[in-house]
Amino acid sequence: MKRAEQGDRVSIHYIGTLDNGYIFDSTQEREPLRFTIGAGEVFPALEQAIVGMVRGQAKNLLIPAEQAYGPRLMENILALRRDSLPAANDPKPGQKVQLQLADGSALSMRVIRVDDTEVVLDGNHPLAGLDLTFALQLEAVD
Repeated sequence: MKRAEQGDRVSIHYIGTLDNGYIFDSTQEREPLRFTIGAGEVFPALEQAIVGMVRGQAKNLLIPAEQAYGPRLMENILALRRDSLPAANDPKPGQKVQLQLADGSALSMRVIRVDDTEVVLDGNHPLAGLDLTFALQLEAVD
């Protein structure tokens, strides 16, 4: 049976969980994830875990935060005066907002706190700073 190696196109099913058991993503109810090992389409640690596996093989993989979405960075937190927002804008915690930067690019951020005077936005990935555990199974090696 063929073992997965660099350059192979593979399909995996997985359940991704956090330390507290929360499932942050899963392919259980959808098509398997397809990617090419070594192409940088997924975390390098996930690619390396697949190398050497055969079709049907399952394993658990812990990816530390530093090898996943990185640490939560305080410089990605932005506090704005509430009155600096358009009057029609009524931000709510959890809401995603797009900020237009001076160079014309857009930055996606999440509202984490709102009070009478301030809106606090977080530009970190929601899974930044968290270790990720994957229960995965190799479905195909092409």
